[in-house]
Order: sequence, then C-alpha cells, then structure tokens
Amino acid sequence: MAISNQSSKQDWLTKMSVIPGALMLIPLFLGATINTFFPQVLEVGSFTTALFRDGTAALLGLFFFCLGSQLDVRTTGPTLEKGVAILIGKVGIGIAAGLAVAFLAPGGSLLGLTPLAIIAAMTNSNGALFAALTGQYGNKTDRATVAVIALNDGPFITMIALGTAGLASFPLQDLIGLVLPLALGFILGNLSRTAREFLSVGESLLIPFLGFVVGRSIDFSTLVTSGMQGILLGLATVLISGPASMLVLWCFHALHRRPRKTRNLIAGMAEGTTAGNAIATPAALALADPAYQAIESVATAQIAAAVVTTSILIPFAVALVAKWQQRRGVSPQWELEYYERLSKKNQAPAAVSS
Repeated sequence: MAISNQSSKQDWLTKMSVIPGALMLIPLFLGATINTFFPQVLEVGSFTTALFRDGTAALLGLFFFCLGSQLDVRTTGPTLEKGVAILIGKVGIGIAAGLAVAFLAPGGSLLGLTPLAIIAAMTNSNGALFAALTGQYGNKTDRATVAVIALNDGPFITMIALGTAGLASFPLQDLIGLVLPLALGFILGNLSRTAREFLSVGESLLIPFLGFVVGRSIDFSTLVTSGMQGILLGLATVLISGPASMLVLWCFHALHRRPRKTRNLIAGMAEGTTAGNAIATPAALALADPAYQAIESVATAQIAAAVVTTSILIPFAVALVAKWQQRRGVSPQWELEYYERLSKKNQAPAAVSS
C-alpha cells in the first residue's frame, strides 16, 4: 500500500511538471489565492507564520547560497566564450530595454510594464529549459554553457542596472547583506565538489516555498489584470533577447574567422526565456529598497506571465532557428568537430616539446 501511495504521488508530481514553470507558478497561485480569500489562515503563529508568511528574506538568502555554490570558476574554452557571448547579448538588451522605458516612456512605464519587470524578465534565463533545448538541437559546448549563463540568475543584475541608473537606492550594508550569501555559496562550491553536489538540490527544493511566500503578497485580481502585460513581456523576451544573444554569438564567431558552417547559434536563441526564479526578483528588490514595495505585486505578476509565455514559445523558436541553420549549411556537429580538431592541433606542439 505504501508503495502504491508513493507511486501515485510521483505520478501527480510528474503530471504537474508538464505546466511550464510549475515548480514556482503553482505555489505562487496558491499563495495569491490564500492571500486574497483566506488571509487569516497564515496568522496562526509559530512555524506556520514564520515560514509561509514571514519567510521571504530567509528563503531568498538560502536560495542564493545554494545558487552561488553551483557557479564553477573552472569553466574554460569554447564553453566559456559561448556563455559570455550570449550573456552579453541577453543582459545587454534587457538592461537597454528597461532603461529606455524608464527614461524615454511617459511616466517611466510602457503599456503598464515597469523597468523592474522588464529587466528582471529579460535578463534572467531558464537554465533547465536551455539545457533541454541545447541537448536536443545543439552540441555539448552548447549544453555546457548552462554553467556560465547561471550568472544571470537572481536579482543582482537587475539591482546593478537600476542602482547604477539612479532608479533605486541600496544602502551599502544592505547590498553587502544581499550579495554575501551568493558569495559564500560560490566560495564553498568551488572549494569542495562534495559541498557543491550536496547543495545542488537546494535550489530546486526552495523554489516552491519561494513561490508561495511571494504569491502571498499578491492579490488575485493583480494576477488577472497584469496577465496580458506579462504575455507581452514574454513575447518581447523571446523575440528580442534571443536574437540579441544570437547576434553577439555570431559576432564572436566572425571575429575568430571560424568557417561559416560552424557558426552555430542555437545557444543564443535558447537563451530567450525568463526563469521561474525571476519571479522572486521584485520581492528581493523591495526588501533592499522599500520604494519598490508599491509595484512589487504587479511586477511579480507580470514576470510570472512572462515565465509561462517564454516556456511555451521558445521550443518553437529554437526549432525554427535549427531549420534556418540547416538550410544555410550550418551544423552544431560540425562546430563541435571544429573545436575538437583545434584542441588536438593545440595539444600537438605541447606533446612534442615535452
């Protein structure tokens, strides 16, 4: 009987995972529903209130610690170059779009989209979806790039962009407090492979709890009214940040004068997503700068809709890019073989000299 019950629970979780971003979104909707219709449920005190009502800061800190432990300083070669290229494209266009709205659009927003939501959604990519798509359409250098693009996870790029532009004010002590868990996790993960493996499950384990506590601050009506704006944000993320990453990656290929048939751009398009953990960015910024508390719930709802939209659209976009490359004679396999030949060529002189 116990085995049967366990099997049914696994089936239920498997079915739930079919929904894009389900690990974050379903708890978020549950939190918003409770906050809207049964807010008193979380007022019982003790552990329940501490975890599900007041746990945002502690959960975010632990999440960033686990996240930092997964960043590998030893990533090198084509993987590092490709990761840097697509990061420049995605982060650059996301920040540019957000700041353009802040300084050029009337009232500092465009169709209800704030710079906070735009930058958070467009600069933060879904690593799991990236790995799946590059695994299907790319090569191993594409797949390994996920270790580099993990640098755009969390609220830090958004904080740097808004703070540098004068759109947010973060006291130095609060800024150190926000970055320290990530830095400590990074140090521990690079000092000990065992620690990295131990903490690797922490990121995904904490996401549902983060989703719930973030959703608890949202009124259900906000999710409904901000949904269309979030869909537009998701469309912009796929149609702008993906091609921008492709463009920068192509420039890297061109600068190195690589053969045209090896200029594989799959990883660039696969970067055109919004990660589920980006939903927690408005909450993190509101903790650091209370001025953002007024738009926290709206920005969260917009990003949540963008997560779903990009997760649905990006597989089709990557498939189209793969077909486009194939028509032009570009192959991820040829790119991989080119790197392998280059590596053997570079190793040969070293072997002779030794």
